[in-house]
Amino acid sequence: MMTSPADVLQMVKDNDVKFVDYRLTDTRGKEQHMSVPAHQLTEDTFEDGQAFDGSSMAGWKGIEASDMILMPDPETARMDPFREQNTLILTCDVLEPDTGKGYARDPRSLARRAENYLKSTGIGDKAFFGPEPEFFIFDGVTFANEPQNTFFKIFSEEGPWASKIEYEGGNLGHRAPFKGGYFPVPPVDTLADIRAEMVTLLEQQGVPCEVHHHEVGAAGQCEIGTRFSTLVQRADWLQIMKYTIWNVAAAYGKTATFMPKPMFGDNGSGMHVHQSIWKEDQNLFAGNGYAGLSELALYYIGGIIKHARALNAFTNPTTNSYKRLVPGYEAPVKLAYSARNRSASLRIPHVASPKARRVEVRFPDPTANPYLAFSAMLMAGLDGIQNKIHPGEPADKNLYDLPPEENAKIPTVCSELNQALEYLDKDREFLTRGGVFSDDLIDAYLNLKAQEVDRYRCAVHPLEYELYFAS
Repeated sequence: MMTSPADVLQMVKDNDVKFVDYRLTDTRGKEQHMSVPAHQLTEDTFEDGQAFDGSSMAGWKGIEASDMILMPDPETARMDPFREQNTLILTCDVLEPDTGKGYARDPRSLARRAENYLKSTGIGDKAFFGPEPEFFIFDGVTFANEPQNTFFKIFSEEGPWASKIEYEGGNLGHRAPFKGGYFPVPPVDTLADIRAEMVTLLEQQGVPCEVHHHEVGAAGQCEIGTRFSTLVQRADWLQIMKYTIWNVAAAYGKTATFMPKPMFGDNGSGMHVHQSIWKEDQNLFAGNGYAGLSELALYYIGGIIKHARALNAFTNPTTNSYKRLVPGYEAPVKLAYSARNRSASLRIPHVASPKARRVEVRFPDPTANPYLAFSAMLMAGLDGIQNKIHPGEPADKNLYDLPPEENAKIPTVCSELNQALEYLDKDREFLTRGGVFSDDLIDAYLNLKAQEVDRYRCAVHPLEYELYFAS
């Protein structure tokens, strides 16, 4: 059932709403917001939008062209469970004031263009995405990057190192070892109630949940499984997930992070993304080929593999992302596909019905901007379909344990962010079809990320003292 502007205004009345919170997502994928008193929201707002200054957003417009319009999407209306004053949230598209069209650098507008492009190709009418973002919950964290002092310190009663700490109420000693967090019952899992609260509030906000559990990382790694949906809605839901997970953790006096590799020696946090294309309620990925896939699905896989290194710039967008993408920590670095093999970066999950047939891309991580990452993967898969790019034979053996000559034949994802940015710069044409990604956005994104790479390159690492101080 569609939600109309009139329905939203009725929600404001029914819930005695005092403030309306407009949400948008910046280039890096961070949600931003501004609030107005509830009486400012009228039917006209859904026609005219809300003016704001776009020049302060990293990677957006200069001061000379700063006026932008936030256009609220009535379908996204939901109550904010964390505010003291009754607050209604509306997710917005960012429009150009002179044309009324989606801003080329607005991630949500771009994701809408990706959905429209899929329809325009005639290949399908819907793309479904199902991300699985992992995250850590810590008791606290401190860090500093100063010329004379560089460190980070994680505080976690679940951390294996906490067995030697004398706590005021005594040390209970129930802890998983490194890589042993999947998934013993409490008291080893101390976070079951926090995750349950997260699930309750996610469902209140319209995000359907399917499962929650502790993950492999011993010091508080968790996962909440949520239902798949269409591209823009699923990206919206991921932003709701992050907001909810951060704020529930904070309410419990803890802190949550989606950083892919917050510590050495334990599993990192990935975001496997399940995807499929449908047409007229038919799953086009279901067929009679390998693992029940259609030829079209194999071509989609071929497109993902062909463009994977350019995709890494969006799916693994931080310098820290590549600390996770190393063999030996369940990291999917090999660009191959398999029905059984979790070391392959594309997996075909076992499903009970052909309607659920899908491809799971395993290399992304949860620092990705979901609007950009999902759109980029869709564009790569569509290129595979349009150009009949076959991915070759499946890899049904452990890809971490191959003879050197076999190993050399299987391509890998990028090994650092700078490499991914170089690949994106060279391999971008598939993204710009149908005006989905503009060269302007890609150039702005490359520039923003190059600044992060430069900061990282200049930073002195404590490990260098261990390796070289006495050289």
